[in-house]
Amino acid sequence: MNQLLLDSRDTRYVLFEMLAVDKLNLYERYSGHDRQIYEDTLLLAEKIAARQFYPVNAEGDHAGVRYDRANKTVTTPESFKPAYQAMARAGFIGVSADPAFGGLGMPLAISVACKEYFCSACGSLTFYALLTGSAAQLVHSFGTQQQKKLYLPEMLSGAWGGTMCLTEPDAGSDVGNVKTRAIPQQDGAYTICGQKIFISGGEHDLADNIIHMVLARIDGDPPGTRGLSLFIVPKTIPASGGTAPKRNDLICTGIEHKMGIHGLSTCTLSFGENGQCIGYLLGEARKGMRQMFQMMNEERLFVGLQGLAFASAAYMHAAAYAKNRIQGKRVTELTNPEAKQTPIIEHPDVKRMLLRMKSYTEGMRILTYFLAKNLDVAALNRDEAGREAKAMAELLIPLCKAGNTDTAWDITAESIQIHGGYGYCQDYPVEQYARECKILSIVEGTNGIQSIDLLMRKVLMDKNQYNLTIFKKKVRETLCMADDLVDDKYKMPIQDALEKLDDVVAHLFKQLASGNLSAVFGQATPFQKALFMLCMGWMHLWNMVVATSRLNERTKTAAGYSPHEKNKDDSDAIFYRGKILASRFFIGTEFPKYASIAKALLNNESALIEADASVFPGTLC
Repeated sequence: MNQLLLDSRDTRYVLFEMLAVDKLNLYERYSGHDRQIYEDTLLLAEKIAARQFYPVNAEGDHAGVRYDRANKTVTTPESFKPAYQAMARAGFIGVSADPAFGGLGMPLAISVACKEYFCSACGSLTFYALLTGSAAQLVHSFGTQQQKKLYLPEMLSGAWGGTMCLTEPDAGSDVGNVKTRAIPQQDGAYTICGQKIFISGGEHDLADNIIHMVLARIDGDPPGTRGLSLFIVPKTIPASGGTAPKRNDLICTGIEHKMGIHGLSTCTLSFGENGQCIGYLLGEARKGMRQMFQMMNEERLFVGLQGLAFASAAYMHAAAYAKNRIQGKRVTELTNPEAKQTPIIEHPDVKRMLLRMKSYTEGMRILTYFLAKNLDVAALNRDEAGREAKAMAELLIPLCKAGNTDTAWDITAESIQIHGGYGYCQDYPVEQYARECKILSIVEGTNGIQSIDLLMRKVLMDKNQYNLTIFKKKVRETLCMADDLVDDKYKMPIQDALEKLDDVVAHLFKQLASGNLSAVFGQATPFQKALFMLCMGWMHLWNMVVATSRLNERTKTAAGYSPHEKNKDDSDAIFYRGKILASRFFIGTEFPKYASIAKALLNNESALIEADASVFPGTLC
């Protein structure tokens, strides 16, 4: 199918040739599935995304959502509704959700791949579905049987939406400072009173009802995160026991006017202005943060996925533009007055930018799908394989969220550069991709918070550094697989980087042990960037192993780098050759940056600690 969203051949390659996701049918949960079912599902996602989501992307940006101050309602662009309904009817809100409540029951890895199509086609519209699916998963994990029966079928069908309500005016990253109150009532429900801000999808007209997952503190419970509980707060209280549906006491008091994602409502919600907002406890009291982290972890995976999707669409548009834009002569014919103008893709600097975009985008796709598969295996297994998968997921979630979203900003900028002046205008969608992807490094925990979580909780404070031990074990397994297939030029940098990682972690652990917390926290983001770079290098080495093996099978050559002309009509051979070239480019030209970051981490530079507020300009307001 001809589309400029993502490389569908690469999607299948990562899912089935690298990760063997179809082999998850060896587990009872997926025993009724096979590759053909997954192929059909992916194809349907591609069709809906390309034919119904992508055409409304520009309108979502230009028209945006509209807030009616008198009625306290939000209206989405008219074209959003049929597209959203098509996605919902096909089951894509609950691809990996429980079939007992209307989900498709597929692996999370397949769900992630399907949603990459929708995210790359129209990120703002897809956001509504991602939030609803994650909220539904919370109900499934912690709700009573009655709550599951009441909410899940409606949410998974798209009839009802869902949100996550954490942030308050005085409780952004510091969630423990939440002021929203939950007052127990005699019937077991709670009266909710408070304000939440920056709530994505908090009010809209795509669904008949919106089910909010609200963090609040039951009166009398302790301060901080340990005193928070999680509540189901419907916009409209569903009919029950013969009573009619009733509008709950919560309103949208305004929406944010943003740099991008104009089609997604970002709302301020007021709960209980009249003292009659009803909420229902989800799970156990005072376990709200622990429960919410499940949704947040899934959302962080999906935010990382959105970073990948924006980068992919930007890359695909840039590659198509570069093949069609005629400008200048080939560098080898600059002195030939008879030379014809050539597509800009033939210019070395443009080709370099495209190869760089390709290498990062494809590396991020492997990483994102690999993370999803590890979450699948961790949920299916309680043995050593499950424990190792859980450890990998713990480490990869902040890397996928922070690394992908920082990289997306870079890749979308590169796409604008390839488009030249047109890229800076609205003639092409790439400037929209740049504006829309920037929010991803901020939502669901800023990338700085992801970096601190990675370094402190997932590495330095992890018992026996189990997560990192498993990570290194997996990388070494790939190095062993590469022995007879990949040149030392591409293996040794990864091997050396693993050894340097040990030095960096030992250095940071020593700083932590000495109580130098400012130095440790100040190095969290560089550490995250270094480990993300190592992850990308690992993904590309792994890719070289698989792609070289596949190419060898097709060409019957030992070297694996067959002449281009010999296989010019073999699309699979061309695909594998492109995969190998992208990985060679990444390890050879991008990966050396890892050593520079590692060196900086080991430098013991104290300027950051010595600098105080007085050295920076600006005054207190």
